[in-house]
Amino acid sequence: MSEWDIKKLRILRTLSERGTVTATAQELLMTPSAVSQQLSSLARQLGVPLLEARGRRVRLTDAAHLVLRHAEVVFAQLERADGELAAYARGEAGEVRVGAFSTAVPALVVPAVRHLRTEAPALEVRVREAEAAQAYELLAGGAVDLALSLAAHAPTARDPKFTRVPLLADPLDVALPVDHPLAGAESVRLADLAEEQWIFGGSGPWSEITTTACEAAGFVPEQAHSAAGWTAILAMVEAGMGVALVPRMAVAGRQSGVTVRVLTGDRPRRHVVAAVRRGADQAPTVARVLTALQAAAPGHHEVNARSATGWGTGHGLPPRVRKTTG
Repeated sequence: MSEWDIKKLRILRTLSERGTVTATAQELLMTPSAVSQQLSSLARQLGVPLLEARGRRVRLTDAAHLVLRHAEVVFAQLERADGELAAYARGEAGEVRVGAFSTAVPALVVPAVRHLRTEAPALEVRVREAEAAQAYELLAGGAVDLALSLAAHAPTARDPKFTRVPLLADPLDVALPVDHPLAGAESVRLADLAEEQWIFGGSGPWSEITTTACEAAGFVPEQAHSAAGWTAILAMVEAGMGVALVPRMAVAGRQSGVTVRVLTGDRPRRHVVAAVRRGADQAPTVARVLTALQAAAPGHHEVNARSATGWGTGHGLPPRVRKTTG
């Protein structure tokens, strides 16, 4: 295969455009002898004559015109490559793999991706749902470039392998059956629910978050039912089977036959963080996705009290099962 030298091909193209070696040298800030030497070298590399003398001037051979036809395709592709590289340098092109726990996907990742589709359409974000703790395993193993997790289950800020970026403090509200005595109370505290039956996961982050919040309020919650998914948890609350702590980020916008109340006084939170491998936050594409996630985050903890207490008033919602005794 012939050896194609981009710099020498550019000289040949300039000669074709300018017409003379002298004009080519002036255009490229070279000496005429340097132009001639470069073109002679290119002819030897390609194995074909590129110039022929015409009096005191030179003209391009048919072989030179053939070379230029192919070179123009190469130049066009290089222009496109330059454009894509410039976009990559600005964080506008490339691929970023994101690992995120389930509630973070619709609440944070999806809004960020929607924003990026407008601001950086050539930047592709690939999403992988994972448990909060597993997200760090994927990050450490190189399976994802960015992990969304809960601070309580993340490596410490001193871990040299990762850089952590706080995203939001997500308030924890309490989900009650709509006919619960406290559903319409002026205010609700966790301590008011100490005698209730509780619904939360048997293990993992949400079990620990629930028990920690209740213990901070002065009691150990009695676990009546165990579930990991919010659909199952809210269905059981709706059926009057117990009460549950729910992150506002997980239930915002859900239509469910339950009443979700802001906890006054206690104000428990779960802290959501993003993490990257140490140094990776300097990569333009990763930095761009981090910025989009940070922009998506603030609105989730600004849900006003009325919307938090108004879910599940019974209008247009599935019929509930009343709590029975005996």
